[in-house]
Amino acid sequence: MFSRQTATEIEKAAREFGLEPAALLAIAEIESAGQVFAKIDDRNEPLIRFEGHYFDGRLSGAAQERARAEGLASPTAGTIANPRAQAARWQMLDRAADIDHRAAYESTSWGLGQVMGAHWQWLGFDDVDTLVAEARSGAAGQARLMARYLDKAGLTSALNNHDWEAIGHGYNGPGFRKNGYHLKLAEAYKRQIDGPAPGDRTMTVGTRGELVTELQEALVALGYAVDTDGIYGPGTAAQVKRFQADHGLAADGIAGVRTQAAIARALGGRDLWSTLKGWFARIFGKA
Repeated sequence: MFSRQTATEIEKAAREFGLEPAALLAIAEIESAGQVFAKIDDRNEPLIRFEGHYFDGRLSGAAQERARAEGLASPTAGTIANPRAQAARWQMLDRAADIDHRAAYESTSWGLGQVMGAHWQWLGFDDVDTLVAEARSGAAGQARLMARYLDKAGLTSALNNHDWEAIGHGYNGPGFRKNGYHLKLAEAYKRQIDGPAPGDRTMTVGTRGELVTELQEALVALGYAVDTDGIYGPGTAAQVKRFQADHGLAADGIAGVRTQAAIARALGGRDLWSTLKGWFARIFGKA
């Protein structure tokens, strides 16, 4: 679930590169599960994935030996597992960069579209740091990076013609059918075209994305301790139940319209209101 602000940035990037906005939104949804940022030391950073076999192939000699010894590199794909938490992935990246900055950043996929840093030259950037700076600049930069990749890869026509198998092969690789990537894209595109159905704004266990993060941040501001990871898990549901019970609502752990409105009222008049204005606008249908 993207905020209206993020969706607008993705749509803007799509038009800049001649892509259908709804189709680009569909890819962004599948690639990111609606999550745009991870909170790293109080900074908003793009989501990343570190590839240890890429890193290994870019090293040699003592650097390669050190990376392998520290569990950061392997010649075999899939051997170096990514931690589930983004904060731990950023720590892994920092350790790798301490061995070889360029190789580490090239071995990482960045942002909404999970674009590999190794593509920096092919995509027209001066160096890998310039590509990374684009991804770290915000939702707009992440969206542009994803659109740039699709354009450079010659996937514009396939995307605009909704050839999801061609997109699956070109963007996800030859094994795209194993995880039904093309089918997920088709479903995501249909959701974009049809628009939100009644109840789509409701958040419950299993919901992921930017709006979940903003809900979690609101709960924290109100004194309900919860991880702000964008995943509506049992911990978030438990704190929603506490909030509901404290405010005379049915304590079902589901953040529906009434619960969201109550949270907005509870936050009224605080400085946090301005930082969460996109979330409140979405709740009340003003964005």
